[in-house]
Amino acid sequence: MFKETNISSLSFNPFDKIGKEWCLISATSQGKTNTMTASWGALGHLWNKDIAIIFIRPQRYTKEFIDASDTFSISFFEGHHTELSYLGTKSGRDENKIENVHFDVIDLKGTPTFKQAKEVFVCRKLYVDSLKKDSFLFKEIYDKNYPNDDLHIVYIGEIEKVYINE
Repeated sequence: MFKETNISSLSFNPFDKIGKEWCLISATSQGKTNTMTASWGALGHLWNKDIAIIFIRPQRYTKEFIDASDTFSISFFEGHHTELSYLGTKSGRDENKIENVHFDVIDLKGTPTFKQAKEVFVCRKLYVDSLKKDSFLFKEIYDKNYPNDDLHIVYIGEIEKVYINE
């Protein structure tokens, strides 16, 4: 059962939560939900708001859902690494990958998440732009991460609601 909580009551390391344990970024468009696994992202404070910054490559199917929606969720899990790995390597264009990992989509006031999640941030999009090749100060970072020139789209979202699964 999800319970709304204050963001300041959370006590976790965002470097571990995002970079090591991963998370799911999800949105709904035209009655359909899609999700993708993310291991890159940021949490912080900007424009007098608590924010999350997510990065999505242009070819990802989830990008279409994020673009079509005003909100998206970032869902964190305890365990479920096998499922998150699967969700990060398969496309919702080709299969019902959410069903294939036996995750249950639930709606938190208009934004999707999963019954299996431990913490969920519901974010309202504030800013969208793409990374630019000419802005990289170290060519080796670009070369290593973008051999196909598919630079990430950057989304900054205000964290409007935080839920914990009790």
